[in-house]
Amino acid sequence: MIWGSNSLSSKIFLSIISLVLVASVLIAGVTVYQYKEEAKDLHREKLERKQRAINSNIDYILRTTTYPLETNYVPLIFKDKIYEIQEIHSEEINIFDLEGNLLISSFASFYADSLSRNLPDKIINQLENSPDKKYTENFKYDGQRYQSSYTYITNPFFKPIAILNLPYIEDDGYMDQELKDFFVLLSQVYLLMILGAVFLAYFLSKLITKSINQIGEKISATKLSENASKLSVEDSVFELRPIIKAYNKAMEELEESTKKLAQTEREEAWRQMARQVAHEIKNPLTPMRLTVQSFERNFRLGEVKNEAEIKDFSATIIQQIDTLTAIAEAFSNFAKMPSQKSEYLNITKTIQLACDIFKGPHFHMYADKEDIYAKFDRAQLIRVITNLVKNAQQATEHHENPFIIVEVRASKTHVKISVSDNGVGIDEATQKRIFEPKFTTKTSGMGLGLGMVKNIVENYKGSIKLKSKVNKGTTFVIEIPKS
Repeated sequence: MIWGSNSLSSKIFLSIISLVLVASVLIAGVTVYQYKEEAKDLHREKLERKQRAINSNIDYILRTTTYPLETNYVPLIFKDKIYEIQEIHSEEINIFDLEGNLLISSFASFYADSLSRNLPDKIINQLENSPDKKYTENFKYDGQRYQSSYTYITNPFFKPIAILNLPYIEDDGYMDQELKDFFVLLSQVYLLMILGAVFLAYFLSKLITKSINQIGEKISATKLSENASKLSVEDSVFELRPIIKAYNKAMEELEESTKKLAQTEREEAWRQMARQVAHEIKNPLTPMRLTVQSFERNFRLGEVKNEAEIKDFSATIIQQIDTLTAIAEAFSNFAKMPSQKSEYLNITKTIQLACDIFKGPHFHMYADKEDIYAKFDRAQLIRVITNLVKNAQQATEHHENPFIIVEVRASKTHVKISVSDNGVGIDEATQKRIFEPKFTTKTSGMGLGLGMVKNIVENYKGSIKLKSKVNKGTTFVIEIPKS
């Protein structure tokens, strides 16, 4: 039997052992929980019994006293009686007035180191608002757990005249020892269970995987080819015959599918190549067309008046032609990206050149410095900006007041480029897939644009992030190192 992290034998073995261990932990956890709940119930019942007994004693004292049953006379009423009650019930007693001021205590120094001689407003409010006019507080002092109960002392007309406080120590020594003894016995039983589970898991996993290993050896001897060999049904055990028949049938279908798949993959590869070429060429062609149309209109209106404007126009067109040339050269080598050139580039001027073809009242570009340098490929940087701006144009084409902003900022180590718009935005589900090579929300195209943008940026050890809200707009943020 082969053991390993991926073997069925080890998984069966570990599953059985894990089941026993989990069951053991759960039983121990339930036991501790049950113990704590029983301890709470026990202490609560003891405190309630003491409280009822002390209340009965107090009622008797109030019925037999000669003092007026008013708050001011409570210290006189219980001046000596409070120690008798403490001795009878073995319980400390504190009596407060209705404002929470300590009137009398059987052991006045009990709270001296930790509590003031006044009750917090929280306790008084809890007592007043409780349906049965009782309140129990749980707290710790010097590592010992306490329950402190508060009830009203009332006159025969049920009018409260004072607050009775009974601090109660939760002595769990006996129950703790019982729990320890129980866990010692339980651990011994668990040890025997785990040892038994180890042997059971080993033999059970070996028995289950024995027949599977036999068919696995037969299948491993079968080579996947156009003439794949079949397994013999007659030589196999009865339980595995349906699996072998299904395997033989699958081999027959696979032989036929292999031939069809090879042909389909070749055809699909050429289709994908053609779509990718069309997508990449369309990016620079569209801004070229807009630039030519804009120059033609300005020339016809006589707005082209100097050689500098003609040079700017020529530089823009030549730049896009260079991009097309790079794309053509790349796809001539089986649709690879344009060859990566690492040159010390003026990022601001290159982006300005890429943005010149998108002039309009809704389009703006800002840079915090005229000259920001970083290592990048000029043609690929233009492709990145052009692709992002075109996406922004498509997102804002139905907006009444569209805007597109390209910003370039520099830090000591990085250049940050952002392209923002106030378009339709991108929902969260789409944002998770937006950079996948073939993912697109458009009705045409392969969805390769943003995937290639991400690939270009990451080739230069940069990063691209997306921030977007539906119907609010989108911002793509690119960061590239300066060197």
